Amino acid sequence: MSKRDYYETLEVSRDASSNDLKKAFKKKAMKFHPDRNPDNPEAAEKFKEAAEAYDVLSDPQKKSAYDQFGHSGVEGMGGGSSNFNDININDIFGDIFGDVFGTRSQSRRQRRGSDLQYNLELSLKDAVLGIQKKIKIPSHRECPDCHGTGAAKGSSPVTCMNCNGTGQVRMQQGFFSVQQTCSVCSGTGQIIKEKCRTCGGVGAIKENKTLSVNIPAGVDNGDKVRLSGEGEWSKGGQSGDLYVAIRVKDDPLFERDGRHLYIEAPVPFEVSILGGSIEIPTLEKSISLKIPANTQTGKVFRIKSKGASIVRDRRRGDILCRVVVETPTNLNRDQIKLLKELSSSLSQSKNYPGTDTFLKAVSKIKE
Repeated sequence: MSKRDYYETLEVSRDASSNDLKKAFKKKAMKFHPDRNPDNPEAAEKFKEAAEAYDVLSDPQKKSAYDQFGHSGVEGMGGGSSNFNDININDIFGDIFGDVFGTRSQSRRQRRGSDLQYNLELSLKDAVLGIQKKIKIPSHRECPDCHGTGAAKGSSPVTCMNCNGTGQVRMQQGFFSVQQTCSVCSGTGQIIKEKCRTCGGVGAIKENKTLSVNIPAGVDNGDKVRLSGEGEWSKGGQSGDLYVAIRVKDDPLFERDGRHLYIEAPVPFEVSILGGSIEIPTLEKSISLKIPANTQTGKVFRIKSKGASIVRDRRRGDILCRVVVETPTNLNRDQIKLLKELSSSLSQSKNYPGTDTFLKAVSKIKE
């Protein structure tokens, strides 16, 4: 079967520029690369066809021969000879088209420092209500002697001869021109022959920095606060960001569930019978909770708008207080005598309806 016209394969005109050819092939490669179509032999064939077309049309000598004599003009010149299965899709969209599509983003990555994380432990109160915290982190600042160049006084960095100052070198992979970071200058394009004694050629010196972190109300475990530009320092470029990761310590009294806080409070025996009030805590201050007469263990009281909030919604949830009736201990003789007299007068089932119901259920089982 005769081969398709290379210009038709890439869908470009015969006077297409080098950039037009690269863009056209990138589009085809993105659509038909085998990594994206592992079970589609037709797509693999179309990718191979596009790669062969690009190989010829991107080479001035091959293109000239093809324009004059067609496919026969490039036979034996290596057109389409590379194994397309060995071509990594990341190479195509990263290194191969770096000068058109990737150089700018790559240089951004080189200029920007890495993001860092600081783990901050908070009390429940601080997490719910919000607070400003000061943290100390290891950091860098520009070297005062070399002003960030890394070169000794009286000298300056020189252009890297391996990459001619571009920070990148090109290698040929079949019909692809692969662009890689220069191993000599690590992508900076410059070499320091005489290093600054103060910073050792780094361009910065280490220091401990104190930062103020505004913790918004309502944070919870796993939430993060971003401090822009406080991450890893980058020579001649932008620093990364610092992420303050929140961990909320267990509280001795409260359990948090979203917006609500749960607490268990003891109620004196006599208060549960006669009624009265007990003091319970909130995150701000203690409040008095009214206990009606005949309150049993397990009764839950709701204190509205004293619970937690979430970061994007300042409305407070509730505190749900479950009471537990506490039996008195360490009674003296007079108290025991009075309790026995009370016990004798409480022997009727109407005073203990729960016990009466339970005993009736037990008797039915025995029958």
